[in-house]
Amino acid sequence: MTFLALDVGNTRLKWALYDAPRVGATLLASGAQFLENIETLEEGDWASLPSPRWVLGCVVAGDAVKRRVEEQLELWDVTPHWVVSSTAEAGLTNGYDHPTRLGSDRWVAMIGARQRLLAQGPKRPCVVVMVGTAVTVEAIDTEGRFLGGIILPGHGIMLRALESGTAGLHVPTGEVCDFPTNTSDALTSGGTFAIAGAVQRMAENLRRHCGQEPVCFMTGGAGWKMAPSMSMPVELVESLIFDGLLEIANRRLALVDN
Repeated sequence: MTFLALDVGNTRLKWALYDAPRVGATLLASGAQFLENIETLEEGDWASLPSPRWVLGCVVAGDAVKRRVEEQLELWDVTPHWVVSSTAEAGLTNGYDHPTRLGSDRWVAMIGARQRLLAQGPKRPCVVVMVGTAVTVEAIDTEGRFLGGIILPGHGIMLRALESGTAGLHVPTGEVCDFPTNTSDALTSGGTFAIAGAVQRMAENLRRHCGQEPVCFMTGGAGWKMAPSMSMPVELVESLIFDGLLEIANRRLALVDN
């Protein structure tokens, strides 16, 4: 049963076609498209793909963008399903005050991280970091309860805020260094250290709460830029949201079959 996973973020739509809706399935094709170019998918990237039997996605870009994606999916005779955060799914319990208000991408990424963690060995607490337009840092305890998380601006938003709010900071992107000696490096290092510090603080909070060192998973379009600057071990997983969608699809279909 071919399975199409969709991750519709604030900037891009990322997709992956698998030969089955389960973790560990063979990846047949994948790609990404900026939201302004969604209308090119039906006659472009998706034109030569085999028809998926099941489509599951998460979307944070809003209903208008979701409708545009659904129009492209009319290429195939398949109805897409969209993940909405809930009180519990796929072994994860949602500790948000209003569970359905939690961003579906955050929920799906945490499910992917939890399943990856359990596949590696004994249960442990974990921190899940998504580095994109915005940065989210989530805490999951040893038993799979999402305790809460933080949201902060991504690096690009930080720089644009500084450029618009101060004079004389319209400078090229610099390098990350321990002791910046020019404005470009100071801006780049400042944004990077702000994100790293937020992750470190959440890891400390979780360690204190659980009495055990947490595992840290990092994902998102800018994760590869952020990971080398972390002062704690992190596992960079590009496919974390797709892992979560595969796990959710597998469990939902198992319930249907039973």
